[in-house]
Amino acid sequence: MSQTLEVDAATAALLDIDVLASACAGRDPVALFGAIDAYLRPLLGHTLCTVNRFDAERIAVVRLYSSDPVAYPPGGSKDKAGMPWGQQVLLDRRVYVGEGEAAIRQSFDDHAAIASLGLKSVINVPVVMGDVCLGTLNLLMPAERVTPVMVASARLGALLAVPGFMGLTAG
Repeated sequence: MSQTLEVDAATAALLDIDVLASACAGRDPVALFGAIDAYLRPLLGHTLCTVNRFDAERIAVVRLYSSDPVAYPPGGSKDKAGMPWGQQVLLDRRVYVGEGEAAIRQSFDDHAAIASLGLKSVINVPVVMGDVCLGTLNLLMPAERVTPVMVASARLGALLAVPGFMGLTAG
């Protein structure tokens, strides 16, 4: 992406803040996650967005939201105990960026399903509040490269997801 396109996409996203603000103020976590997905799409060009709740007892994730519910239905879960990805994202609460099919193959058991969707890069961001990982925001793109602007945008999306996770525990 050229610098001009990034600025234009960022400006367009900022101007479309009302839907996201309304979803943040609402009581439907899935609607909020969908609004975050739509808000980030012009910035990242992702074609798959999922949001997972972290089950710290099992060191597993459970899918709460998916932009592709056929390929990745809500309710699906994955064990992450003993995996480098789980340590980095869930326990150490650090962003994971995977660029290229080799990185995805190394980090994800479902790499064949990811490849079949034409996805070649991923940004996984821990959703954290009060030093506790609540879950993850996962954005997968057909582009192989991930820019610093894309990572910053994904991190913002994870911050915006916090009210949705808090709504799950308050409900």
